[in-house]
Amino acid sequence: VQLVESGGGLVQPGGSLRLSCAASGFSFSGYWMAWVRQAPGKGLEWVSEINPSGDRTNYSDSVKGRFTISRDGANTLYLQMNRLQLVDTAVYFCARAVSCSWDYWGQGTQVTVSS
Repeated sequence: VQLVESGGGLVQPGGSLRLSCAASGFSFSGYWMAWVRQAPGKGLEWVSEINPSGDRTNYSDSVKGRFTISRDGANTLYLQMNRLQLVDTAVYFCARAVSCSWDYWGQGTQVTVSS
């Protein structure tokens, strides 16, 4: 199993970024997938998840209405992040979800929101 995130960077408050996660080594279309993040000095925070067919999504209250999770048939998971805030600064990981947990992670991509 391999998960490779990309798309992070430095953005001003109110800006947007789109994260991608390329998945390989497993049947991507058979799993829930999630984005989780870790802010500096803090623990892991679940951000969003999407079901295998892509028609069910869930979001944490902190990102609801600003972030959109999606997936495509080319084994890629996305996170569109709009109206970014300083508190969104974190390393973002994509993860494979199993049994209300996550069993595989990517290496993460840094998102820094700063003026």
